[in-house]
Amino acid sequence: MERIQNYIDGRLVPPASGAYLDNVDPATGRVYSELPDSDRRDVEQAVGAAESAFESWSHTAAAERSRILLRIAELIEANLERLARAECVDTGKPLSLARSMDIPRAAANFRFFGTAILHVHSESHATDDAAINYTLRRPRGVAGLISPWNLPLYLFTWKVAPALATGNTAVGKPSELTPMTAYLLAELCRQADLPPGVLNIVHGLGAKVGTEIVRHPKVSTISFTGGTATGGQIAAAAAPMFKRLSLELGGKNPNIIFADANMDEVVQESLRSSFANQGQVCLCGSRIFVEENCYTPFTERFAEAVKSLRVGDPLESGTDQGAVVSAAHLEKVMSYIHLAKQEGGEVLCGGSIVPTINDRCKGGYFVTPTVITGLPPGCRVNQEEIFGPVVTISPFHTEEEVISHANGTPFGLSASLWTQNVSRAHRLAEQINSGTVWVNCWLLRDLRVPFGGMKNSGVGREGGDEAIRFFTEPKNVCIRVPRASG
Repeated sequence: MERIQNYIDGRLVPPASGAYLDNVDPATGRVYSELPDSDRRDVEQAVGAAESAFESWSHTAAAERSRILLRIAELIEANLERLARAECVDTGKPLSLARSMDIPRAAANFRFFGTAILHVHSESHATDDAAINYTLRRPRGVAGLISPWNLPLYLFTWKVAPALATGNTAVGKPSELTPMTAYLLAELCRQADLPPGVLNIVHGLGAKVGTEIVRHPKVSTISFTGGTATGGQIAAAAAPMFKRLSLELGGKNPNIIFADANMDEVVQESLRSSFANQGQVCLCGSRIFVEENCYTPFTERFAEAVKSLRVGDPLESGTDQGAVVSAAHLEKVMSYIHLAKQEGGEVLCGGSIVPTINDRCKGGYFVTPTVITGLPPGCRVNQEEIFGPVVTISPFHTEEEVISHANGTPFGLSASLWTQNVSRAHRLAEQINSGTVWVNCWLLRDLRVPFGGMKNSGVGREGGDEAIRFFTEPKNVCIRVPRASG
């Protein structure tokens, strides 16, 4: 059985404890590898390596940093199939999704930030004829990068790439549920001749590893993607130490559909936005609001489309829905489906565990994609993040009503709005309290724009210039211009 290793100071090393955790394939329910059960000693070693590497890496020419990051992107693309299979086995998602989205976007992260740093500019301000002020942006030091399990390589590299591109060094912690692609990334970094200590990866439990990274006095910057409760704990620990903090947290995203929308397009895109990656995407639209005069035909068409989704072996072609990430998560998803019934909801389709996929997957964690109607906006199922293949559908009458419903949760990560009325689109997009509002589309991403949430969906922004600003510290320089004498 393969044993994953930590990546510290350019070397793959075992944990200081010598202890390992099971890594389970969610499609089969079987242990297929082991990962380090790391602790404070491993974090200390990783931070020390990152601190030692910072001076040299922060003064490495941008062109050289760019060259190395672009080489990592090339190696990711060259190893696409291997990485996609690793992600499929780690997460339970369909192999086709890992091939088409997760791994290509990981390479794109390195390409984008590896070239963006060649075009960074600073501002200057002339203070009448007395002085010139200009702003320098310098790397902050050692960055702590903590990433989630749902898009393990894509979101991990979204943190690693800008941190390294801007001259920081980093200590990363992938989710203990999905460690394999980060382990393979370490191998690719070695092949790309990334200098030792620039990137360090420590595997293990959040309570042991993540907490130590956040609390370490030499880690000046924390970027975390994950649950809101954990984000609150990180904020509480980081605040007294005045660390720079970016938290991309949960969502309960509304999908708002008006009667004038293109219904063929809406049904297909709503299917994707609700159930991509088994609904385990922070941006999934888990609450669908439909204008009353098209509520019944949309709901009927959407439910039929959901029924046609094939739940199957993630490694087989034609599989639309794979396994959810763990037995515990399967139990959580099912508990919300049972709660929906208690709260008066009607399950139009799905709502059950799939007992047998095939011989290989007979112990896996599969649940049918689920559509629920008849629930009030304020009930728990419509307020709390489920993070699984469960979506609710509700009718609305007016713009004011649907905006109230859309904004009526503690979250504000993203929203989708479907209408052909341009004035309405602009008007409602401004009123929806979400960090991203898509109009007549979903998950159409541009790495140049800021990304993040409002309210309990987090603080700070990632992507584009915002990421470069986050990982750098501005310094103002003021040069007095003496007046000419005589």
